[in-house]
Amino acid sequence: MKDLKTFLDQKVTFYQQPQFIVSDPIQIPHQFQQKEDIEIAGFIAALLAWGQRPMIIKKSNQIVTWMNHSPHTFLTQSSEHEFQRFQHFVYRTFNADDLLFLLQAIRNLYREHGGLEEVLSYKPENMAENIENFRTLLLQTPHLPRSQKHLASPKKGSAAKRINMFLRWMVRDASSGVDFGLWTRIKPSQLMIPLDLHSGRMARKLGLLSRPTDDWKSVEELTQNLRQLDALDPIKYDFALFGMGVSGDLELPIG
Repeated sequence: MKDLKTFLDQKVTFYQQPQFIVSDPIQIPHQFQQKEDIEIAGFIAALLAWGQRPMIIKKSNQIVTWMNHSPHTFLTQSSEHEFQRFQHFVYRTFNADDLLFLLQAIRNLYREHGGLEEVLSYKPENMAENIENFRTLLLQTPHLPRSQKHLASPKKGSAAKRINMFLRWMVRDASSGVDFGLWTRIKPSQLMIPLDLHSGRMARKLGLLSRPTDDWKSVEELTQNLRQLDALDPIKYDFALFGMGVSGDLELPIG
């Protein structure tokens, strides 16, 4: 385990660099300075984060442009008529109805529930319940049944990769120039791994994950194993696992 930790720590150092931002959806919230703008832009980019990264970035930029590059001001002060500009949005299975619901749901969080940080810090010691509570509050906004599929549910087995990635962005220390460290009510040690095809494949190759499916139980297993490597900041290894998985860096520790 010591050799594996040394190896993965080296990979974290290699991949956790500001140039990582250039090709990653995290570049969307990095366009902003105000806390609420970073949160909202980040959540939108994270929610769209499946498929090809250039298209994710393009579509996320389209949304923040339509929000006049002031997401918080737009959501909290715009008239219903101004929301019509999103009517023709589409990205894969995420369409204009889904987007309008999402934007109105986020607006309601800021108007009625204290905003994204307040809601997503509901129960940081149990991230599955935390995410479920967040999902429940979002779904209080009127929506079509089809829109529910875009909001992950750990209770139903989802790995909740995109929301866990968003939480990583908001919570982890900003010193590397990648994540933001904006939120303090959740500790980095309480985060869960943003498990996807790339990180899951690499985790299995390294013996950190035994389950064959990328579901919430796998998130729990992998996160627990990563906590044995770094109890205070286990999700830093997302950089190593994802980076190696995407780049095809298959160099393994010796011994």
